[in-house]
Amino acid sequence: MGMREGTILLVEDNADDEALTLRAFKKNNISNQVVVARDGVEALDWLNGTGAHAVSAPPALPIVILLDLKLPRLDGLEVLRRIRGEERTRLIPVVILTSSNEDADRVAGYKLGANSYVRKPVEFEKFVDGVRQLGLYWLLLNEPPA
Repeated sequence: MGMREGTILLVEDNADDEALTLRAFKKNNISNQVVVARDGVEALDWLNGTGAHAVSAPPALPIVILLDLKLPRLDGLEVLRRIRGEERTRLIPVVILTSSNEDADRVAGYKLGANSYVRKPVEFEKFVDGVRQLGLYWLLLNEPPA
């Protein structure tokens, strides 16, 4: 059983965290294309084919969105609210991947329809392991809505 085809949308404004996440994917042989959006507006533009990412037809939806909460221009919770508010993007699995350990953020994330909430561990090895498990689950085991 191989990894599912499809794009992973990583919404992350911290260049170090972005590099770590991409390295962790590589170490785990997750070869899906990863699109990186560095703020909330860019993420929504990419999903909807609008603004800076304007195209005639919206792009194929990602198989999973990894969403940081602390983002410039539009924070992660607002991005999630808008993804869940649109018919086209409503069912995409969203994993909040954040360094925040605020209970309020976690509760708000789930209330707005996050599928999963993962705290970024500090040590790289733990992070690699976490990404491996995320990959196994979201790219192999989870059955997406058609």
